[in-house]
Amino acid sequence: MIAYLVVSTIMFFAGVYGFVTRKNMLAMLISLELMLNAVDINFVVFNRYLFAIGIAAAETALAIAIIINIFRHIRNVEVRNLDKMKY
Repeated sequence: MIAYLVVSTIMFFAGVYGFVTRKNMLAMLISLELMLNAVDINFVVFNRYLFAIGIAAAETALAIAIIINIFRHIRNVEVRNLDKMKY
């Protein structure tokens, strides 16, 4: 069980690093998914399967919907271009 927690911790912090350093929203979503998968490993280790599956599905659907809407409006998914939507 400790090995799963170590792997989960490494995955989570790799996701945090990717989320902080990337400028592309799709790369940030992949990093966010890596963090979510690390949390899912913890849920599976502690026998909370259905909760993990529900959270993963909801988060993925919502994030992809937001990215698609942003792309439709500004034709770009770079984070630095999101200030154009303010006006």
